[in-house]
Amino acid sequence: MVGTAHRNTGVEGVEGGVGLTALMVAAARAIETHRHDSLARDVYAEHFVLAAPASAGWPVRMRQVPDGDANPLWGRFARYFGLRTRVLDDFLLRSAHVRGARQVVLLGAGLDSRAFRLDWPSGCVVFEIDREGVLEFKHKVLDGLSAAPKAARVPIPVDLRADWVTALIDAGFDTAAPSVWLAEGLLFYLPNASETYLIEAIDRLSAGGSALAFEVKLDKDLLEYRDSPLYTATKHQIGIDLLNLFAREPRPDSAGDLAGKGWSTSVHTPFDFTHRHGRGPLPEENDALAGNRWVFADKPRP
Repeated sequence: MVGTAHRNTGVEGVEGGVGLTALMVAAARAIETHRHDSLARDVYAEHFVLAAPASAGWPVRMRQVPDGDANPLWGRFARYFGLRTRVLDDFLLRSAHVRGARQVVLLGAGLDSRAFRLDWPSGCVVFEIDREGVLEFKHKVLDGLSAAPKAARVPIPVDLRADWVTALIDAGFDTAAPSVWLAEGLLFYLPNASETYLIEAIDRLSAGGSALAFEVKLDKDLLEYRDSPLYTATKHQIGIDLLNLFAREPRPDSAGDLAGKGWSTSVHTPFDFTHRHGRGPLPEENDALAGNRWVFADKPRP
């Protein structure tokens, strides 16, 4: 496990590209945390935003957004990330407490603080896989807060385009025990072949009783929504051009592939959960969220 000594601050890991989107999601989680009708609480999120020069001046509370919820980025898009956080928190805790999984694998963990803020059952291990710079930055911020994880936490500094499977097994992952996997806001950025490899690897590494949640986009042409307020506001307000970061090639049918391997799968729009929780984004014209789907899969026990 990575300790409190670091070769550097790790800030470069979140200063640009996909790493910068981790700060955007952290800011959204901070805003959600301070809402009176919050769906999810992440008390660490604002500290990540405040610690990185790249996010200097970004809001961490809604009162810091002049146009409030009317702002496409810090209103609607941030509320989307808040809803996603709540839904995936519920999924992970249900998989651990009800289904009995004691291994949690966060793929592309970014600035995820679930090892610290969720109430895990005894014996849980949370594996966090991401690039070294991102994890170093997270460690520095959390160490500065004297944050203590609520489960055994094993950071694995490896790029998901490299041999993360070997790194995970070497870190103590048990292929004979049920596990719960999460790929939150990850697959958008991976090449087609990397997504296919990732799904096949999860199937191969998962014992019966395991579960997986991931997020995909079903848009046939991402550029159809290039003028969506979510994309334009994100680009103009904080300099993140999401369409230049997303993989543009046709995406594999990962949900269908898992079903073909015997997993039971369900596919939902984010709006399904907006209706369920009574708050969150609803469909609108020229909607960058129109193709987003949240996929949940369970591998049956023998």
